[in-house]
Amino acid sequence: MKLIELLTIKFMNMRTITFNELRRIKDSLPSGSMHRIADELGMNVDTVRNFFGGHNFKEGKSVGIHLEPGPDGGLVMLDDTTVLDRALRILDDMNTEPVRV
Repeated sequence: MKLIELLTIKFMNMRTITFNELRRIKDSLPSGSMHRIADELGMNVDTVRNFFGGHNFKEGKSVGIHLEPGPDGGLVMLDDTTVLDRALRILDDMNTEPVRV
């Protein structure tokens, strides 16, 4: 694989959002979602929490987020959106489930 192709693939999953937006997504998730995401992705739950602004690097790993000061809590540059994509899918599933009577 050529270097340019590798870099293109790497940067396709990058995204920039505000810190407050990231926290709103986390706070909207139902109970147990951190564990669910961790299980689905095969990672430590503290690594998932670190993605959403946690700071437990003894148990969890760094997740490739970069913070910049700014309005609305600052900007968060995500190197990989896999955890965010799973969280958004959970929220989407919550909003599309049929109403049971």
